[in-house]
Amino acid sequence: MAQKVSVVLEDDLTGGPAEQTIRFAFDGTDYEIDLNAKNAAKFSKQLAPYVEHARRAGRARSHRPGRAANRQRSGDIRAWAKEHGLAVSERGRIPASVVEQYNAAGGH
Repeated sequence: MAQKVSVVLEDDLTGGPAEQTIRFAFDGTDYEIDLNAKNAAKFSKQLAPYVEHARRAGRARSHRPGRAANRQRSGDIRAWAKEHGLAVSERGRIPASVVEQYNAAGGH
C-alpha cells in the first residue's frame, strides 16, 4: 500500500501559509521558524546589518576524551586486572564489574 505524506508549513508569526523554514542560532541556541515570503524578507532585512559585520563560526568541538586517552585507560585497567587475578581479554570491552573494582581500588 502506498502512502502520501504532505507537510504544510504554517507561518509561526501570522498563522497563515508559510513558504520556508529559516534556521538560525542566537546566544548558543539553535532555532527554526516557518515564515511566509513577506515575513522571511522582513526577518532577513532586520538581521542584515548584523550578518554583514559578523563572522562565520565553526562547529563546536566535542569535549570528550580522545581515543588515545581511552586506550591508555583501558590498558591500565587490563594491567591492574591481571595483577589482581581477574580474567580480562586483550581486546574488546572490559566488563563493567572489572572497571568498578578498578575505580574502587583507586584507579583513575
